[in-house]
This record gives sequence, C-alpha cells and structure tokens, in this order.
Amino acid sequence: MAAFLQTDLPVLPLLSRGKVRDVYATSSPDHLLFIATDRISVYDVILKSGIPDKGQLLTSISLFWFEKLKHVIPNHLVTVNIDEMPEEVRQYREQLEGRTMLVRKAKIVPMEAIVRGYITAARVTSSIGSAWAEYQKSQTVCSIPIPEGMKESQKFPTPIFTPSTKAEQGDHDENISPEKAAELIGQELFDRIKTVSLQLYTTAAEYAESCGLILADTKFEFGLVPSTSGGKDELILVDEVLTPDSSRYWPRDQYEPGKGQPSFDKQYVRNALTAAGYRKGLESGPNGNGEGWGINDTVIEGTRERYKEAEQMLKSPHSEL
Repeated sequence: MAAFLQTDLPVLPLLSRGKVRDVYATSSPDHLLFIATDRISVYDVILKSGIPDKGQLLTSISLFWFEKLKHVIPNHLVTVNIDEMPEEVRQYREQLEGRTMLVRKAKIVPMEAIVRGYITAARVTSSIGSAWAEYQKSQTVCSIPIPEGMKESQKFPTPIFTPSTKAEQGDHDENISPEKAAELIGQELFDRIKTVSLQLYTTAAEYAESCGLILADTKFEFGLVPSTSGGKDELILVDEVLTPDSSRYWPRDQYEPGKGQPSFDKQYVRNALTAAGYRKGLESGPNGNGEGWGINDTVIEGTRERYKEAEQMLKSPHSEL
C-alpha cells in the first residue's frame, strides 16, 4: 500500500504545504480546505517515507475529539462530506475522501498551548525539548517550579500549562514562560487559552483512561473568528486535536513510573531515525548531501499499527476501567 504524500489540486489555490497538511483556498471566502497527507516528520524533518493511511487516521481521531469536546469550546470544522464542499472541490474526491475537512478561516493565535499531565523524557514536538531533562537540571519544567523527588514518567500533582511559540514553516518552536506568552498575545487571551486548554486536557485524559490509554501530554492550537453577536472575537479550537502526531498516548496496562514508556506516538520513528545515525546538522540526509531521510518497512508498518490501535482504543472504551 503506497503512502499519499502530496495533493495535486490544480484548480484550487495552494496556500501552504506543511509537514503533514496541505491547505487550499476555495471559492468560499470564509472557508479553507484542510487535507491530511500521509507525510510524517520528526526532528522538524519531513521523511521521504510516508505512513499509509496516516492522513485518514489523523482526520478520524480529530473528528472524534472535535465532537466529544464541542461542549468545552467550538472548533473550526464545517464538514467532511465532499458533497457539501464547494463545487470545484468535488472533482478531487478520490484524493480527498477520508482525509479532508472544510474548516472556518480563523486568525491563528501565535502560541501553541501545551498541557502536560506527566513528566516525560521524550519531546512533546520535534522542537520542544524534554521536561525530564530540564527537571533534572533545575527542578523546573518550562521555568515552572516542580516538586522535588519526581520520577521519570510520573504524573504531576495537577496538569501544567507550558506554552511555546508558534514558528513559521521551517523554523523551530521554542518553549516560553507563561509570563512571556502573556506578553506575546495579551494577558486576557492567554488566560482564556490556559483555562480552556487545561479543561480540554482534563476531559480528554479522563476519557482516554476509560479506553486503557494514558494521555501524557498534548498540544492545542487556537484561532479567533468574528463573534456572531458583534462582541469580541470568538476563540475556537483549530488544526488537529489529540492525535498521535500532537499528543503522547501510553498503554495504561504497561505504565510504570521511573522509566520511559511504550507509546502510540512518533517517538517510535524518532528512535528509529536516531538509530540510523540522525543528529543535529544532518537534517538533509545521512551524509548531509540533501538525499533526505527514510525509514524501513518495519518502522512504517509499526507506526501505522500504533496509530491505528490508538484510534481503535479511543473509539472502543472499556467500561470496566
């Protein structure tokens, strides 16, 4: 099965081609076409190899969470039904089916909202470093003081909110203090995002646990749209939500504090790339000559199965847990 790495929709204006998603304008001035490909990136490097079905799995998981969390905050989803999308979109049904959302156009807040429920050694995203490493040096996580005596992978007394910058494509996100984040976007908006992010995480983590999963940490993104009542702009949830690309899920029945945990996220691919010789300075390929990085069939299939298992577990909660 071949991975779907790039869209080709010549009638539609391409606005951006990100690490995973291609975004197009449509004839509707208030909407965008948001397409999840099968590309995968680690350490801010888009790999030559894709993961078959990854785009559909990410979309399916996002749709699941958008529906489950809509009572907490509205989101940007309009429809996933190709027949309900603008007419010029429908001719590309074969490429788009199952991996595409028509979404509301929003002004993106230039801050990523990271919530951590557990202290982890692995990275939250390719650019955002290890909470465990920082804690060992300074007993802080993103400059937030943390109680002494914690073990790797241990649950925090309460979830913590650790914002980061939202970099332009090709640049790196950076952890920032809550104070700096408030300066960046304004105190009132920061407080709104912090409150809703913690509520989203707590709600999702409780549900995930009923499915046999630990939601260790996750990343949310937000946008602003004009209010229908004419007041201040409305805050909405955008991008993907609570997928294995943006979150860390651990199997609950294998959880053991004091060490790294098996997971359903991209850490499996990061480990494989590191074992193949990846290091900073070799982003363009093993020999630094632009040939790019790939992963073997075993890692490709293993990643696909991990994402698929996470989706199945989330949609089949175990009432006895």
